Amino acid sequence: MKGRRVKFLFAIYILVVIKVIIFKYPFRDLLAVAAGWQRGVIWQGLGTANFMPFKTIKMYIDYAYKLNSVENLAGNVLVFVPFGFLFPMVAEEGNRFFVMLLNAFVFVLGIEVFQLFSAFGAFDVDDILLNCFGASLGFGIYSLARYLKNRREER
Repeated sequence: MKGRRVKFLFAIYILVVIKVIIFKYPFRDLLAVAAGWQRGVIWQGLGTANFMPFKTIKMYIDYAYKLNSVENLAGNVLVFVPFGFLFPMVAEEGNRFFVMLLNAFVFVLGIEVFQLFSAFGAFDVDDILLNCFGASLGFGIYSLARYLKNRREER
């Protein structure tokens, strides 16, 4: 039963992430964007996309006093900490770091590519880096918790 609850919690988490990142705007605004979508949106998305690693991160650091930099940087990291913590509990091979990281990367890349082609956001390679870093932190928390649990059981 515990495994089913964790899987349910993970599914809810994934849905919340999709809602918060992709469908963050009011439904009426999303419908307007979808209704006005044309192939040219892809070219616009490519024009505004950031494909240069650390460009946005550097801008947030350089202009920390003007922008909501801390919220953006911390938010991009923290939103994926649960992924790194929960994924090893729901996937058989998920307790291997690179398996978890690959799955986090594919999920984040899917979100970013969707934003690139849909106009429901903007593609930013730094979001991928920050989100994967957050998943890695979550995996570290998971690994530490598992280690402490095993040590306690050995006594």
